[in-house]
Amino acid sequence: MLAFIIRRLAAFVAVLFCVVTITFFLMRISPGGPFDAERKIPPAIEKQLLAKYKLDGTLWEQYTGYLGDLLKGDLRLSTKYRNRSVAEILAQTLPVTITLGACAFILATGIGIFLGVMAAASRGGPGDFFAMLFALAAISLPSFIIGPILILVFGIWLKVLPVGGWGTIEAMILPAITLAAPYVAYIARLLRGSMIETLGQDFIRTARAKGLRERTVLYRHALRVAILPVVSFLGPLAAHLLTGSIVVETLFHIPGAGGFFVNSILNRDGFLLGGVVIVYCAMLVLFNMVVDILYTLLDRRIRLDG
Repeated sequence: MLAFIIRRLAAFVAVLFCVVTITFFLMRISPGGPFDAERKIPPAIEKQLLAKYKLDGTLWEQYTGYLGDLLKGDLRLSTKYRNRSVAEILAQTLPVTITLGACAFILATGIGIFLGVMAAASRGGPGDFFAMLFALAAISLPSFIIGPILILVFGIWLKVLPVGGWGTIEAMILPAITLAAPYVAYIARLLRGSMIETLGQDFIRTARAKGLRERTVLYRHALRVAILPVVSFLGPLAAHLLTGSIVVETLFHIPGAGGFFVNSILNRDGFLLGGVVIVYCAMLVLFNMVVDILYTLLDRRIRLDG
């Protein structure tokens, strides 16, 4: 296990280096600059701005200087949100985005597993039909359709939940459901196929022959094997959900990091974009490592050091 973690940490550093390098050079070689605007900036002022944000050297000098600052933990200043550091912006917005993503992840995982097991257990029956019908609807409807429908029903017609804002448990419910809905469907469909295959194996027939309750057979024996493909999907899903969704945050007026990520691209704010990319890359590698560890707990045949 220790050797595996060390290898993954080394791979994490290499991946992060490549991602930062590619992001930096793509932003620098693309046309335009962070201070381009409709009104032309006087050359003297533009020179001062470039010096302030350490963009006045050669491309190689800018790159090595940026890497040096990253090693010190300095994500630099945002070129769009003046006098605000990237670390400050992320510290204010990421907790909101991570909280929303965590709620959506719990909903997607719990409901998706329940629907997948129910559909497989009643294959061809009413439970299977309604579970897959829900999954089809959730996949087919994008979040910018699901969100307004939930707002209309629960916020305007029934008036039981707030339609925007942040800071209360009630305010989290609608955006979390909107963000989780498509992934509930993915998990349910993925688990259904895996469960159907697992329920046809010999050890399941043996468990049933012993007189075990069907619920025990499904959740204690079959699910432990069938859930492996779902666990592989949960790693990237967790990283995606925890870094937020610009559509959901915009619909419900949530002050998360999603809007800053999109605006950093539109505004050519390379340092803010780099900070968000670093966070996403770190989460992706971390959750994939957690997935590999979970694999060994669910299937003893898998060895990390092998």
